[in-house]
Amino acid sequence: MIRFGTGGWRAVIGDEFTRANIQLLGKALAMKMQDEDVADQGICIGYDRRFLSKEAVMWACEVLAAEGIKCRFINRSSPTPLIMYYVMANDLPYGMMVTASHNPAIYNGFKVFTRGGRDADEFQTKELERYIAIAEEQKENGNPPAVIPYEQARSMGLVVEFNPLNEYIDAIISGIDMKRIRDRGLRIALDPMYGVSQTSLKTILSIARCEVEIIHDRHDTLFGGKLPAPNAATLRALQNYVADRGCDIGIATDGDADRIGVIDDTGAFLHPNDILVLLYYYLRKYKGWTGPCVRNVATTHMLDRVAESFGEKCYEVPVGFKYISSRMQETNALIGGESSGGLTVRGHINGKDGIYAAALLVEMIAVTGKKLSEIIRDIRQEYGTITMEEHDYSFSLEKKQEIYKILIEDKLLPAFDLPIEKVSYLDGCKVYFRNGGWVIARFSGTEPLLRIFCEMEESENTGKIVKIFEKYLKLS
Repeated sequence: MIRFGTGGWRAVIGDEFTRANIQLLGKALAMKMQDEDVADQGICIGYDRRFLSKEAVMWACEVLAAEGIKCRFINRSSPTPLIMYYVMANDLPYGMMVTASHNPAIYNGFKVFTRGGRDADEFQTKELERYIAIAEEQKENGNPPAVIPYEQARSMGLVVEFNPLNEYIDAIISGIDMKRIRDRGLRIALDPMYGVSQTSLKTILSIARCEVEIIHDRHDTLFGGKLPAPNAATLRALQNYVADRGCDIGIATDGDADRIGVIDDTGAFLHPNDILVLLYYYLRKYKGWTGPCVRNVATTHMLDRVAESFGEKCYEVPVGFKYISSRMQETNALIGGESSGGLTVRGHINGKDGIYAAALLVEMIAVTGKKLSEIIRDIRQEYGTITMEEHDYSFSLEKKQEIYKILIEDKLLPAFDLPIEKVSYLDGCKVYFRNGGWVIARFSGTEPLLRIFCEMEESENTGKIVKIFEKYLKLS
């Protein structure tokens, strides 16, 4: 059974990510579109550089075409934000992207977007799962999804291959102060992590007269043997490159370019929390934009401090960018993001975009006239420093049930050394301490992991609190 998590459906290639399951997904989406009377409006589909990504699009198109649904197929590997932009700009009811984002290379999957270019919310994905069950039952009863061979569907006009990349790039350029960037003559190192961002970012930054140098840009479905996630462990080569070449900034994106990682001018890795705080601070202080901000339960509360200093509010939502974009729309928030490196800004698309975020960071360096490390220092001097510690734990099904019962059903907690202000079960179990610190334990919606995040003023306290939780749940 295909199940959707916080980032769409992801599965191991050859295990659950198979042609048969992709055909079921295509059939289910077709039935959903038909029942909603939007089948005649068609769908936009794209893919990243993962193994079987292009083939998966073609398998889905064969089924959708057999149901009379026109497929606009972006005929080259593309960033996920491009699909979201096209769905939004052309008012399509649905879009799909074949990607497993930052998951290991053995995974692939589908992200589904709804009108406005938004991540399908929980109601939409539950409905889609219901249609998948119907399609599966039909198949078991001798009525498998019908298909029209890809080339035949293309010749019939039911599949149209195209590339709207220029529209997307122009939309980003129109929202960035390109003149200020041109005046700075910045040197920038890019690491697309063998993914799909290099064409877009190189084009935007080259037009802004930046000197752009790229590493890890070839097509490698194994992502160089590393996780295609822009974190401290995977960006050491970019750190060395920035330091050795004297670059103003190093920018990395994950496999499908919706998340960003940053190396500052000193070669230091910036946590995604820092990036989110940097951009909100820049947009409020230097550009004079107004509005609250949105973060998920596992993202830094430093954002709350910055918001409060400008007389704004910071809203907390569950993990999953669909919750962030939804709350941003409700509150007209200026920026929304998460500690895993995804963010968006009001007026752009309704989802994560690592390419736009990168362009905005480069603009920030140009407009402020400061080095990235200097802007970070300014923020820390004004708002203080908070340390976050993150740990991931694998588990068996039995262990997951045990942890769920302890934390969520029975609502039991370890004996912490700090006084507790409140406990939230919005997403997992989050404990807020009276000193302003917090710790959360939650199951990942994209991988079989339990994640514990802790944020405190003092770094030794974060490790201590995590160890208490770890020992209580018998994770080590």
